[in-house]
Amino acid sequence: MAALSLVKDDRYKEHNAGEGHPESLHRLTVIHELIDAEFSELPLIPPRLATKDELALIHDKKYIDMVARTEGRQFSRIDMDTGLSARSYEIARLAAGGLLEAVDTIVRSSPSASGDSANAAFAFVRPPGHHAEPAVGMGFCLFNNVAIAAEYAKRKHGLKRILIIDWDLHHGNGTQRAFYTDPSVLFFSSHQYPHYPGTGNFDEAGNNEGEGFTVNAPVPSGFGDAEYIPLYEQVLRPIALEYKPELVLVSAGFDPYIKDPLGGIQVTGEGFGDLAAIVLDIARTTCAGNVLFTLEGGYNPEGLRNGVRAVLNVLLGKSLHRSDPAPSPAAQNVIDRIIATHRKYWKSLG
Repeated sequence: MAALSLVKDDRYKEHNAGEGHPESLHRLTVIHELIDAEFSELPLIPPRLATKDELALIHDKKYIDMVARTEGRQFSRIDMDTGLSARSYEIARLAAGGLLEAVDTIVRSSPSASGDSANAAFAFVRPPGHHAEPAVGMGFCLFNNVAIAAEYAKRKHGLKRILIIDWDLHHGNGTQRAFYTDPSVLFFSSHQYPHYPGTGNFDEAGNNEGEGFTVNAPVPSGFGDAEYIPLYEQVLRPIALEYKPELVLVSAGFDPYIKDPLGGIQVTGEGFGDLAAIVLDIARTTCAGNVLFTLEGGYNPEGLRNGVRAVLNVLLGKSLHRSDPAPSPAAQNVIDRIIATHRKYWKSLG
């Protein structure tokens, strides 16, 4: 059974990326309605504004100041895809700060030993963050919430090994960039490839002291539950267990959903629950169940509703991981290519 808390705040709806933009407040409306109807008993973690110094754990101060100057303007753009409204800077700070409060909650109330217990949180924040690089926002993202949270956990709580898992449809280029030379953060990303933002191929494995600590799983359009589950079981699980993280962070995008308009991956609602079950088992085995999920993408209301419900039910112990399917030839090819790249770094890959 997991001790599960949520970051949920109506202020996250006040960021407006532009008329007709897929990253809209309606995404949170769907999730809030689900929580109010089915998970209203869960405790909430009040978010706070991240300070400029906390944003600067990852981002260049010139970039932070540039975003800050948009405050009060009716509409601004960072790029063709990334718009800001009058309060977007404030709400982006609130998104990052929501994760920081969740990290504090998890670490301070962590169980003393691994086992069946867990200390989990899910931060339903926007704008999302995993595309934001140190000096530039992009792909609907202003500040890299999950990267800031990881660096904060290292600096404030003294954690030495953090695992970031990114199952969003799109590669988490910003998170990869933030920790590409850093062995204290293991970054695993499964994503449609080739697709936006164009990064995340097999050979992007880290550099200098961080070599081997970036693991990319680029998958073709059409992959679904039957491909994702063996990929996570045969690649992520052994590497993560060998790494022994002290905290697990998950960039949980729900745009790999089978009907999402922005991509061609075919994960079902139950499939997101299966991935969450694998992640939770890793966290229980390595770090007393300390795991924080944060919302990234997901643009189909049904996909958000079904995916979030499945993940929360897994974290509450109400749903079990289904049996593992045998990988298809296409999935086995991806698995084999990742293992070929990373075998020299991880003994668990043989």
